[in-house]
Amino acid sequence: MDAAFTAEQEEIRRTLREILGKRCGPDEVKAAVRTDAGYDPELWQQLARQLGLPGLAVAEEYGGVGCVPADLALACEETGRALLPSPLLATAVLAAPLVTALGSPAQRSALLPPLAAGTLTAALAVPGAALSTALGLTADNVAGEWAGGGRAGGVQARRPEGEEGWRLYGEAAQVLDGHSAGLLLVAAHAGGFARSRALLFLVRGDAPGLVRSRQAALDETRPQARVQLRDTPAELLGGREDADVAGALAATGRGAAAVLAAEAVGAAEQALVRTVDYVRQREQFGRAIGSFQAVKHRLADLYVRVQAARSAAYYAAWDPEQGGLALAQALEALRVTSGEAIQLHGGIGFTWEHDAHLYFKRAAADELLFGPVHRLRAHAADRAGLFAGPDRSPRDERVERVAV
Repeated sequence: MDAAFTAEQEEIRRTLREILGKRCGPDEVKAAVRTDAGYDPELWQQLARQLGLPGLAVAEEYGGVGCVPADLALACEETGRALLPSPLLATAVLAAPLVTALGSPAQRSALLPPLAAGTLTAALAVPGAALSTALGLTADNVAGEWAGGGRAGGVQARRPEGEEGWRLYGEAAQVLDGHSAGLLLVAAHAGGFARSRALLFLVRGDAPGLVRSRQAALDETRPQARVQLRDTPAELLGGREDADVAGALAATGRGAAAVLAAEAVGAAEQALVRTVDYVRQREQFGRAIGSFQAVKHRLADLYVRVQAARSAAYYAAWDPEQGGLALAQALEALRVTSGEAIQLHGGIGFTWEHDAHLYFKRAAADELLFGPVHRLRAHAADRAGLFAGPDRSPRDERVERVAV
């Protein structure tokens, strides 16, 4: 494997860093997240037109750039550095791969071009707080219990007699960018309790019976919404009830983990850079605090942690099977680095309005949404069979633990 970046990839990184450096400083981020959309639509369109950002990993036949997933991860390292509030994660990382994997030819032709162009945004709506489970990051998603299990709660789907299409009813909370997305991919259970199965449905943003409200979130750069479906018309993604939804979600989760790892590394590095700049300027006892040996050691430890996380993220970009472990290492690096940034900024760092808290909130919120770290590592260990006996499969071990 050649891990060196190509000239095109370096150009994507350079151009994106230049644009975000001018348009996405901390003040601009704080202003953008407080708008109704939760991001700057003008900047989003600029990134879509100039770089084709939402279509980096979409095939050229559908209007995308046709790059490999590593290009998207590399770009998201830069968006993570700036904490860019945008629908990129929900649209390009979660929704577009599912449409590509499960959509019918007609659905792909109708949806992927506007998604790649940035004129249509999308969101994945999973019931409850089970996004990491649905994506197969912290547990197996084959059983489908994360979607309600066919019991009360979650989102249920039915086919009314004498009508074409489906109707959805239920609720999904913590839907990333769900308040503003023009298209929702809703995970719902069909067939009742006896023949329950989880399927994915397409719901237009203006569909009757769809009620959305933006929720207060720890990290405002990742806006979340509560989505309520009240007998809402929906279209089955792919048109087949026997589609491998769990497999498609798990594959999307592995790709998303690699992208999120790169994004977290970018955020961690920027938090470290800002802290180094501060300790060079802040003086105590007549000298910069960065000259004290204890401070140097703490910064050196952070540097090693961030670089190790970057290596893991880059490896996962080429081999998404390692996405879970890379994400765990990157989230841990971001949490530790942002926490140390607050400490090393001293009294001013502890004020809630300081920019260091933007990175700390991103670290905490991402771990709540896609982790926690110990569960990411435990699931990766289970998949690798690290703790299974010589004649036992990882699944046997899990079943036994649940039974006990």
